Amino acid sequence: MQGIIYEEASIWQFFFVTCLLGGWAAWMTGRACAQTWRTRPMLFLYILGLGLGVRFIHHALFEGTMFTLQYYIVDTVVLMVLAFLGYQYTRTNQMVTQYSWLYEKVSPLSWKPKA
Repeated sequence: MQGIIYEEASIWQFFFVTCLLGGWAAWMTGRACAQTWRTRPMLFLYILGLGLGVRFIHHALFEGTMFTLQYYIVDTVVLMVLAFLGYQYTRTNQMVTQYSWLYEKVSPLSWKPKA
């Protein structure tokens, strides 16, 4: 997997920077977009920028390459998944809380109209 998904000497560096630090920031970005009723395309643009920030951390802390399309795409895809999960989780809670007479929670990520 080294060289395909991550470039560092250890997968733990990838997990720490991309999944833990970047993932937390992506989740919070998705949450903030949902709380302020922003759209998914706006979240997409925000995460593209966050992907550059994660690449910079890889470069600054672990001497990774800054501008490598392959690793930027991998990092950004991981961030996108976590950001959109955070967005949908928050939006579901908003809908069933603010519109409790209209919607009920089906799962942590979805709601349905009340019968």
